[in-house]
Amino acid sequence: MSVSEVPAAKTKRIHWMDNLRTITILLVVLYHVGGVYEAAGLWGWFWIVDDPDTITWVGIVGIMFDVMVMPIMFFIAGYLTPLSLKNKTSWEFIKRKTKRLMLPWLIAVLTLIPIYKFIFLYSRNLPQGHWSSYFHITNPNSQNWLWFLPVLFAFNLLYLLFTKLDIKLPKISLKVAVAGTFIIGLLYSFFIGGILGFRSWTLTPLIDFENERLLLYFMVYLLGILSFQQNIFAEIPKKKTLYNIVNGISWIPVTLHIFARIWPFFYPEGFEITPLYQLIWHASFYLSLLCLLYIMIVSFWLYLNKTGKVWGALNKNSYGVYIIHVIMIGVFGTILLNLNLPAVVKYLLLILSTYLGSNLLVSGYRSLKSRIFRDR
Repeated sequence: MSVSEVPAAKTKRIHWMDNLRTITILLVVLYHVGGVYEAAGLWGWFWIVDDPDTITWVGIVGIMFDVMVMPIMFFIAGYLTPLSLKNKTSWEFIKRKTKRLMLPWLIAVLTLIPIYKFIFLYSRNLPQGHWSSYFHITNPNSQNWLWFLPVLFAFNLLYLLFTKLDIKLPKISLKVAVAGTFIIGLLYSFFIGGILGFRSWTLTPLIDFENERLLLYFMVYLLGILSFQQNIFAEIPKKKTLYNIVNGISWIPVTLHIFARIWPFFYPEGFEITPLYQLIWHASFYLSLLCLLYIMIVSFWLYLNKTGKVWGALNKNSYGVYIIHVIMIGVFGTILLNLNLPAVVKYLLLILSTYLGSNLLVSGYRSLKSRIFRDR
């Protein structure tokens, strides 16, 4: 995995990958907006706004988003990492990633997490707490949606360490690497969650991670690196047989995983989580991920390698939208709480207001920042 193996890269933007990242962040917004209206009651105890008007299918659609959105983000980040390191010293690389990931994270956890708790309490008509309880160190939900930034920073440091130690990936094809990721990830998740019982999250002041998926995210990050090194996207394939087959059969594992996720809710008196159930849960998750990740990446590669004013603006804003969108959900979701509208209408309005509001806010920030530096 040494930098010397990285193929010569052009300086122009990879439009389809920029577009994929932007749409994936839009799906993250849809997933988090769904948490306001999901009917199972899984989000209400911690999410920024909990609307009593619920929609059953929002939680089901959210399952598909939950499977694929973060792996796509890690794949894109991995693909772009070798180029980010190329022609830089280790210190230059660390400084760039610190500025890109950890500085926004630090500012966000010191500002947005307190705002999150304020909105959380206000939207529920609960009394506000002592100021010291509003920071992520004392917040029971810790970093919440901001967890992605420190985890990606840690992956970047691991990649840097591997390159300095000249630790290389085996000389294998991408197909073998994907199969290995599926098998190793499934065994890891089943062992951690099903056998050892370390389900859910590990929360710390510096880094949060989902116990059952941490290795998966790192391996998908490595798949992105391998794809860059092997120049996988250099040439559009003439035949699309595999793409058409995966599109035709992907509904099977996705449907199985949805049933695995919702099946316990059919047992109001309690559901026993057996090793067999855990195996079905994780196997259907990884099969769904394999299909959805492939479909999303290849679809954008084949059909959305384009740019324009709208795409350009959305792509530039996407990172900022990710950072700020949950607070926008809180603001607009609280306003919609008191409106006598059907839940579906409020859901659509919250999606629109959150995404547009986040983009306008980020665009305004970028414009102000550009004007300040230009006037210096």
